[in-house]
Amino acid sequence: MTHDREKIKKDITDQLYWDDRVDAAEVDIHVSDGKVELSGTVPTFNALRAAEMDAYTVPGVKEVKNDLALKYREPPPSDADIELRVRNVLMWAPDLDATDIRVNVDSGVVTLDGSVDSLWKKYQAAELATNIGGVLNVANNLAITPRESTIDEKIAKSIMDALDRDFAVDTESVVVAVDTGFVTLSGTVPDWYAKNAVNDAVLHTPGVTGVEDNLHIG
Repeated sequence: MTHDREKIKKDITDQLYWDDRVDAAEVDIHVSDGKVELSGTVPTFNALRAAEMDAYTVPGVKEVKNDLALKYREPPPSDADIELRVRNVLMWAPDLDATDIRVNVDSGVVTLDGSVDSLWKKYQAAELATNIGGVLNVANNLAITPRESTIDEKIAKSIMDALDRDFAVDTESVVVAVDTGFVTLSGTVPDWYAKNAVNDAVLHTPGVTGVEDNLHIG
């Protein structure tokens, strides 16, 4: 319905203007059947990602296509400066051992190679790099090397137990499959918050080496 579409668009607009990370002045929003398209420009890569997450938090949004482009207000730092800043922020992170992480920067694109011992640390490393000024994108090639082997059945049970404790998730509508540590999610969740809760449970479960999210919002 047109009213629903306009309400979703207004809520997304309000959310973007509320979020201090996002300069929404040059962001265009198109909504159709719960599918959102974001276009226009934002000043940083962090703002680009934040805008997408903001759109997902609005009720009625099922899918977000992020076509935002970066338009820096000032000349970005050199690749060498970006690389140094990324190395430093990884090294200073108190809960991340960056000993086995290699950083390379080419035309503003950061590539992370090497390994960490948990999936959440892989995502944290990318998040830290994303927040560095001048970064255009992050290619996260970090491998997961758990400290100890964990059988798939134990991983799946740990994930489902965590979901059972989360009021936002109906475990009967979520399917968790694990193959040598790699988790595949399928099923349907009511909104972005539930989808995020499921992914968060997977992210922090020991033994998980990767995840494919096939969950649908509906």
